Amino acid sequence: MTFHPVTERDVDPLRALLRDADLTLAGLDDPTVHLWIERDRTGSVIGSTGFEPSRDGTHALIRSVAVAPERRTVGAGSRLAMFALERAAGAGASCAWLFSRRSGPFWQKLGFTDADREHLAAALPETQQVRLFVRTGQLSNEVAWSRTLTDLAR
Repeated sequence: MTFHPVTERDVDPLRALLRDADLTLAGLDDPTVHLWIERDRTGSVIGSTGFEPSRDGTHALIRSVAVAPERRTVGAGSRLAMFALERAAGAGASCAWLFSRRSGPFWQKLGFTDADREHLAAALPETQQVRLFVRTGQLSNEVAWSRTLTDLAR
């Protein structure tokens, strides 16, 4: 299992994976968004993960964690999510946040707890997802989660 930083040529296959997973596509080509993909032996994108830091780097919005349908339920999602959490912690973030309306139990297994979406938006106002959700009025429909990253700091 090797994760590769997303390059310009990866953006379209990544969009397809995220669209199929019904995840947000905003800002995939923004340099502040750190994204990685996993490919299978044929070169197809079968997983993705990433984070977007707050301006001061102390918070990270975990995003774009997706797994191809045939790879679900075998731990691939947990490995992808933990990779992003470890990278965010390594970059100096002490708290991770995310939006997820459908995958609460998955995130709870990784240490996330319910969070206030307004607190998330206040901690990460410049991130692509927060700006999109505020602009479109979607923020009030979202479910927020958070966890500390102190156990992952090196």
